[in-house]
Amino acid sequence: MTLLLTAEEAAKELRISRTRIFALIKSGEVVSVKVGGSRRVPYGELTAYVARLVGEQAADPREVA
Repeated sequence: MTLLLTAEEAAKELRISRTRIFALIKSGEVVSVKVGGSRRVPYGELTAYVARLVGEQAADPREVA
C-alpha cells in the first residue's frame, strides 16, 4: 500500500475529480502534507474522510441513501 498519494491518486481512490480533492484539501476536510514542492495526501486520511461522511450522514435522518 502506498502511504502518500498525489492529489490525482487520492481523487481516483475516492472516485471524485481532481478539482474536488483540491477543494477538500483547501477547506481542511482532507489533510495533506508537502513533500518537497509536491502536495501528498496520507492514505489513512482518505479512510478517515469517508468514515466522517458516513458518520455525518448516519446521524442525519434526512439523508437519503
